[in-house]
Amino acid sequence: MLTYSSYLKVDELLSLQQPESKPVEHDETLFIIIHQTYELWFKQLLHEIDFCNRLMADGDTARAAHTLQRILKIMKTLVGQVDILETMTPLEFASFRTFLASSSGFQSYQFRAFEFALGYKRLDPLKHQPKNSPAAQQLNERLAQPSVWQHLLMLLARRGYNIPDEALVVCNAATEPNESVQAVLLEVYHQVPDLTLILELLVDLDEGLQEWRYRHVQMVRRTIGSKMGSGGSEGVGYLQTTLFKPVFPDLWAIRAQF
Repeated sequence: MLTYSSYLKVDELLSLQQPESKPVEHDETLFIIIHQTYELWFKQLLHEIDFCNRLMADGDTARAAHTLQRILKIMKTLVGQVDILETMTPLEFASFRTFLASSSGFQSYQFRAFEFALGYKRLDPLKHQPKNSPAAQQLNERLAQPSVWQHLLMLLARRGYNIPDEALVVCNAATEPNESVQAVLLEVYHQVPDLTLILELLVDLDEGLQEWRYRHVQMVRRTIGSKMGSGGSEGVGYLQTTLFKPVFPDLWAIRAQF
């Protein structure tokens, strides 16, 4: 008989929190649960982005907008979880940090896959995944797929707008600003309410991602200061370089042109 516990695999789920510290430090359980929860939300974000892409391919802008709104709520949840993590003092984190060994949030392939899905593509994250691993395979697949931004541009092209060919080429680099695309976006803002809503939701998503990055940087700074990150990562120094880099640069470039 299907029950709440069997449907959600509760027993299996609750068995996955296995601290490495010996004796077990109290705060390591919180650390594990927070990051496992992040990974579940990253999985859902990828699920929703793929659905949004299919909806735009079908021309269903209303449901695509609804899906983007759900994604934004999830992003707010990711930011909110930082508040919980920040209840851990530097001393409490230090009590088990050495047991993390070479593991690092820098290795989260699902978050990198989410970045790729948005259009922030690059090859460097693949260096941190074992060759031919499922993680490397997923990232390579994401590199080869059109981003959500390109799905939007394809939708605009089907609506008769003149989208330059180079903006639709799938490559392994981040989305670059394109003045021809910006001219089209300004037309859309003045003419097409349903597409304008999607554009504004993508601005919200970009801003939400930047908010999450900022909160993450500040959380790391207050927890370990200028120390190297776990797994040999650069810690705060690296994270600061990720701030204020929009994934949809054209949407920000046109703000002063209205």
